[in-house]
Amino acid sequence: MTGTKRLRADAERNTARILEAAETVLADEPGAPLERIADAAGLTRATVHRRFATRGALLEALGARLEDRYRQAFEDAEALTDEPRAALGRLAERVFELKVGHRFAIGLPGTPGEEVIGRLDELLDRLRGAGAVTATDRAWCRAVCLALLEQVHGLPATSPELGAPAPGGPEEVRARAALFTRTLLGALGPREP
Repeated sequence: MTGTKRLRADAERNTARILEAAETVLADEPGAPLERIADAAGLTRATVHRRFATRGALLEALGARLEDRYRQAFEDAEALTDEPRAALGRLAERVFELKVGHRFAIGLPGTPGEEVIGRLDELLDRLRGAGAVTATDRAWCRAVCLALLEQVHGLPATSPELGAPAPGGPEEVRARAALFTRTLLGALGPREP
């Protein structure tokens, strides 16, 4: 039994190494072959193929890993138990941290998934209940939110909209989160008479 447990532990460690390497390699070279990922993980190509029979299986695992991180971002931000405006700001910071640290996985199809979208809808509902959001079409509010995340993420660090933060650091993440939050609440919030 001990040998089986050790094999399982080795397999789990190898899978984690492969996923870490894939995130790094594919962020710089999206079309990189599995052999390059195996080299970066310090494993043989056969080991990578045992864990992920196809490139599609590897991409699916990366998407699931990112989905877990989005779920954790909601928990970290206390998005469903805190004052909704503050929760939105903290959630935005966590999402921009993820976007910077997981450049390749961000573009994977299916991310964010249904559970994360459901939690986003709940947060938008809470913002609506607090009067910070007055737009009533849930799907439209979600679409605006997700599109705005991509637009703010795509801004160069030198954009005047970000106020010239130090590129790549926590100041940039906070500046992006503040711009996103301010713009979203301005777009979906109370209308002036």
